[in-house]
Parts: sequence; C-alpha cells; structure tokens
Amino acid sequence: MNTVEDTAVTPPPLAPAGLSMAIIGAGPAGLALALQAAQALPQARITVFDARPADKDVSGDPRALALSLGSVQELERMGVWTAIQARQQVAPILAVHVSQQQPTVLWPGRDQPFVAISAAEQGVAQLGAVVSYGTLVAPMQAAWAQAIARQPDRLLMRFGTPVKGLKPVPGGVEVDAEIAESFDLAVVAEGGVFADQPTLKWPQGVSHDYAQTAWVGQVLLGEDSEAGVAYERFTPSGPAALLPLADGTVVPGGPSGRRAALVWCVQRNDDPVRDLTDAQRLVVLNTIFHERVGKIHQVSSLKAFPLGLNAHRSLVNDGAVVRIGNAAQTLHPVAGQGLNLGLRDVHELLSALKGASVGGRVDVAAALRHFQRRRQPDRWALIAGTDFLARSFTWPAPVLATVRGLGLGAMQALGPLKHRLARTMMFGLR
Repeated sequence: MNTVEDTAVTPPPLAPAGLSMAIIGAGPAGLALALQAAQALPQARITVFDARPADKDVSGDPRALALSLGSVQELERMGVWTAIQARQQVAPILAVHVSQQQPTVLWPGRDQPFVAISAAEQGVAQLGAVVSYGTLVAPMQAAWAQAIARQPDRLLMRFGTPVKGLKPVPGGVEVDAEIAESFDLAVVAEGGVFADQPTLKWPQGVSHDYAQTAWVGQVLLGEDSEAGVAYERFTPSGPAALLPLADGTVVPGGPSGRRAALVWCVQRNDDPVRDLTDAQRLVVLNTIFHERVGKIHQVSSLKAFPLGLNAHRSLVNDGAVVRIGNAAQTLHPVAGQGLNLGLRDVHELLSALKGASVGGRVDVAAALRHFQRRRQPDRWALIAGTDFLARSFTWPAPVLATVRGLGLGAMQALGPLKHRLARTMMFGLR
C-alpha cells in the first residue's frame, strides 16, 4: 500500500523567468508598466518599489491630469479604464481652443487668430480626457494588487520601501532597498515635480529653471459654457489653461456646477497672482481668457509650483537602468503632455522587451538600445517645443505677440498642418 508520501505528486519547478524587473515608483507610469509587463511578459518576475506606506489612500488626490486619446487607449488595453470611469470623475476633452490675449498687430482678419481643434473634425469620439491623480492611480493600484494575488510567485509590491541606490553588477543591476537585490533590469519611474528634483544624477542632462510659477486650482464656469473644451490662453505673463472636469464644487459649501482645472503660469519675479485675494484673482481671470470661455463664477484656493525643465539626454545607463516618465523628463505644463509622454515611454519599452525575447529569455541590452533609439525623436520634439514656448515669454512683447499670433492663424487656416498637430497631441510623434 502506498503511503501519502509515495502518492504525493511533486509540483513541477517554475519555468525559468525570462526577465527579472524592478520598477521604482508606483505612480501612473510605474503602475502602467507593471500592469502591461505582467501581461506582455508572462515569464517575467516583476517587483514594484514605492516609498509611500501601503495604507496611504491616494484616491482623494485632486491633481488634474490631461490624458491624450493614445493614453486612454493604453489604459483600455490594461483593463483599468472601465474602473476609472466607474468613479464618475472623468471629463472627456471634446475640443481644444488656443488663443492669445495680446493683439496680433499684422493680422489681416477682423477677429484675432486662434486654433480650434475638435474631436468631430478629427473623426474620433474624444481628443482625450481629464482625470484627477487619485481617480487614475487608485484603480491602477487595485488592479496591480489583484494581479499579485493571482500570481504571487512572480509579481510583488513593496510599499514603504524607498530605493536608496542602484549599482551595476555583472548581468544586471543591484537595487539597494533595505536589502540588496539583483535584477536583470531596473526601471526608474519615480520623478516628482521640478521643485522636488535634485540636480540631475546622470552622466548628462539638461536642466533649466524658467523662473516661472504655476498657480493651480479649480474654477466654476457658467452653465452656458461649452462642455468638454480645453482652453489655452497666452498672456503677457505666461500661458493659462482651463481643463474640463466632471461637475462638482470648487470651494467647500459652494454651488455645484461645471468645473475646470486651472493652470495659471506667471513670471516668478513679477507675479501678478501671489498677493491677490481669491476674489481679486477671480476678477483677473475674467479678463484674461477668451470670450468663448464665458464668465468664471468662482475660483478655489490656488497652490504654487515652481516650473523648470529637467531632461536626461540618455534614457539608458550602465546597460541595465532605464528612466521613464518624469524620471526621464520633467516639462513645462504649457502643452499638458508630461504624463502622455511617460505612457508612451512605457509602450515603447514593452515593445522593445517583447521584440528582444528569444526562447523565453530577453536580451536586455538589445531591448534598451532599441527603446532609446525609438523614443528619442518623440521626447526631444516635445521637450524642444515646450521649452521654446516657455522661454518665449521672455521675448519683447510686441515681437512675441506678432510671431505667435501669425503662427496660430496659419495653423488654423492650414487644414493638413492642424490635422498633423492634432494627431501629435493624441498619439505623439510617429
């Protein structure tokens, strides 16, 4: 008679992992990479590190994030977009309107020049969407926890574990996070905002303080204002933007209605916002935006953030460390494309890793060479474009207004050029 020991079947050993990956940072870019890598690289072992404690609730973080259509599609492919929409805090971007406050002296038309791009004319349901940080990250974090529960042998989350350093070792990289662990690949996705970033710790990089401040908050629009429109307005002090939000209140106890997220950029040494009361800020806001916005009825308290550029020339270092998202480039918000650039980093990195997979193993060096080559044109085009616009506010006002106004008018008049701009906004440079 066989004993229990005799009849027990020894489970087969796990298939050798094709890749061991450390992802540093559980923000949108880091979680997007983790979720998609778990699907695209079924043999990979993936560990996500984040300094925040596991019990910290991020769902209420109100910071507004603008998602391009391409980013929305990435979230759909991850399987999290339905959960994000279920929070009923998603506002579609149906149109974008760009104009400037200063008159264009040489403009021949009766109305001042502008650029208007709509989803309808581009043949899409929406150009993108606006969500809060918490609305985006909380469902992504929940989806990652569910993935870990299904496959705990290869997926891991380490909250409350700041990474203190990375060191190249033969065949990979050593991650110092309380204990030293070796991985085939480390992806740094923890960037933060410009003010929180120290001097670039990379062989080469570009860093510039724009000496500008972004005042960020929310405004309440009139019920007759057009829904789903994002406005960009160039003013003598800097760009100001309104991004559509789901209906709600902007001040405690205030009326509920049509809201927009406000990003108001001004020169730091000549700040027209800092010393004003909320009531005075409301009066000024009603003078700077295009008449199409309608009346702004209420403004929330505003928070200030210094603005600057940090960009690493190379995305790959020591053969096994790569940076994505804000860890690779922190941009001026004038184009609202920072997160979208990071999600395109994720897409291209996964494509490169899958393409370099042979027989269940991944040639990391070859994948990262391909990733760097593919990502540089898109990221540097956007870096250069936002840097040009940010620096342009130091030009003499008449020159700036004329050049920019003529450019807006030409863009609106030339259909193919406007279509190209719209496609770049939605999907990046391809």
